Amino acid sequence: MDTAVIYLLPLGKGRFELYAEPRDEGAGAEPAGFWRARTQRLFSRWRDTVHHARNQPTGETTFLGRARDWTVRRTADAIAEQRALWTLRRSTGAVLVHSPDLSAADASAVRDRLLVRARTHHVSWLVVDAVLFVASGVFMLVPGPNLIAYYFAFRVVGHLLSWRGARRALQSLTWRLDEEPALAELGRLAALPREARAPRLDAIAAALKLPRLAAFFDRAAAPAR
Repeated sequence: MDTAVIYLLPLGKGRFELYAEPRDEGAGAEPAGFWRARTQRLFSRWRDTVHHARNQPTGETTFLGRARDWTVRRTADAIAEQRALWTLRRSTGAVLVHSPDLSAADASAVRDRLLVRARTHHVSWLVVDAVLFVASGVFMLVPGPNLIAYYFAFRVVGHLLSWRGARRALQSLTWRLDEEPALAELGRLAALPREARAPRLDAIAAALKLPRLAAFFDRAAAPAR
């Protein structure tokens, strides 16, 4: 994998998050080979599943259906939150894109603080979720798919990949820093309610060619109302 582009997103009140939006694997080109074609079909099915779970009207599904949609939504949100770390685990280099409001030294310090926190957080939860995954095996006795086991299995894998990404970013990667003026405005938008900031947030996301940015920002920024 080549150089990762990581955005240091300002979220208001001195808060920051690392953000990346890599191109979906297998997207755009015609699939070549059995495994690439299979991967592309799985990505397509996952996108359709997430769209259905986010847009399914409340009250029109069974309890099992609502549980499935909740699991899919939580999983999709976790993927978005951990995407930057997953990207870093396979990168040969990285670019940190930050607001001009931050000096290169300050941006690097914030990045390292976030990575150290992520490394500790994910290794701790990796142990917890591994135990819960094993414990969830008791639900195999219940008819139907074991959604609880699936959920904790994803969390185990996700925390493992995130921990590896944070560790690699701190120990092995060479970083380059770039300034992006749009991020300064993004930081000011964090203080506004969602409805007020939506037009400018969508415009910034379009200008940066980051179509998933607005949804991530709305979940992470404060206040989110």
